[in-house]
This record gives sequence, structure tokens and C-alpha cells, in this order.
Amino acid sequence: MYTVLVCDDDRAILDSIRIYLTQEGYEVLTAMDGIEALELLKEHEVHCMVLDIMMPRMDGLTAMLKIREDSNIPIILLSAKSEDTDKITGLSFGADDYVTKPFNPLELVARVKSQVRRYAKLGSMEVSEHVLVTGGLELDTDKKRVTVDGEEVRLTALEYQILEYLMRNMGHVLSSAQIYEAVWNEPALSTEKTVTVHIRNIREKIEIDPKNPNYLKVVWGLGYKVDKI
Repeated sequence: MYTVLVCDDDRAILDSIRIYLTQEGYEVLTAMDGIEALELLKEHEVHCMVLDIMMPRMDGLTAMLKIREDSNIPIILLSAKSEDTDKITGLSFGADDYVTKPFNPLELVARVKSQVRRYAKLGSMEVSEHVLVTGGLELDTDKKRVTVDGEEVRLTALEYQILEYLMRNMGHVLSSAQIYEAVWNEPALSTEKTVTVHIRNIREKIEIDPKNPNYLKVVWGLGYKVDKI
């Protein structure tokens, strides 16, 4: 799971950004000034930072200069100033992107995703793109390995393929027919019971309480999905 550090002295903005990023599957750390943000960076591995400029104790630009002394994590600046000179100053100080307040939270989330994706492709972080993660559930597509809270879970080949298909389409509801055709690679004809049995077996292995699943959920009348946590 990728971690985003959000730093802003406005509690309402901080909470709003945290909610949106958490819904997209990010772990979110929050700080209300530059000093607090620098302390969190020492204690946690952070993959992207959203940093307000105007803050007490230590402003965003000063904090960014200190961060750039030994880190190249993506930094997205937030500012109420929209002049081009302000954006140029922020970018010249080492920011990767600049968002003007007030902003659309969905746009900010999209910018965070873009920065994290670029950071990963540049090889600047150790988290591999072939590892699919939601909460404590991890699926390594290279090693064909599934773990829950660090403990390996042994799945059959079909169970693994079903879970991988659901996790690659995280958040989307997939019908039994879609799952069957993707995994078995043949037309789905009266296959709902077959898929249901495999789903039940997967749940027994990855869920603490299979009757109240945390990861693999039924959407009645439509199909199944794995949620981002």
C-alpha cells in the first residue's frame, strides 16, 4: 500500500483530502505544519506528499527545501495563490506539481495517482507494481503468492486466478459469467454455481469471518468484488 503525507494547517481541508485518498486505497498521514511533516517523514516511508505553502511554525517552501536535501519523493504544493510567478517559485523550489485552492478533490487525487505511478516507474521506491494490495491482503503476481496480514495463504490454481482477476479490477463488480470467461477462457454457460463454490473456498482462506467478509464481497444479483481498503 502506498502512503501519502498531507500537510495543511486547515483541519477541514486536511480531513477532506484524507477521506478521498483513503477511499482510493492509500494510507494517509496528516500534519498541520512543516515541522510535524518532517518528523513524520523520519518515522514513515512516504510515497507522495501534498504540502500547503502558508503554514505556522514552518511554511511549505522551507519544509520542501529541507526534504529535497535527501529525498526525491513527489511533492504536490497547495496554495491560495494562483499567479504564474507563485507556481514557478514552487516548482523551482523542487515541487513536482502545484494545485491552487479552492480545488476539486478528485483532481487532486488524480494528480497524486499520477505522481505515485511515475515515482514507481522510475524505480525510486521498493514497492513492486506486480504486488496487488488491499488492506492486509497482498497478491504477488510474479511469485504467485497470496498473503493476509503477512501470513501465506495456499490457494488452488483456479482460486488464485479468480482472486487475481478480482484484485486487478478492484472496486468493480464482476458477474459470475465475466469471472468464468476470464479464468476458464471459454464461454460461460450455466456456470454460476461453479464460480460460487470457488468464491466460497477463497473466502474460507482469506477472511477472518467468511460470513462477514472484509475483502471478497457479494453484490446481490450482480456479482462479486474486492474493495480497496
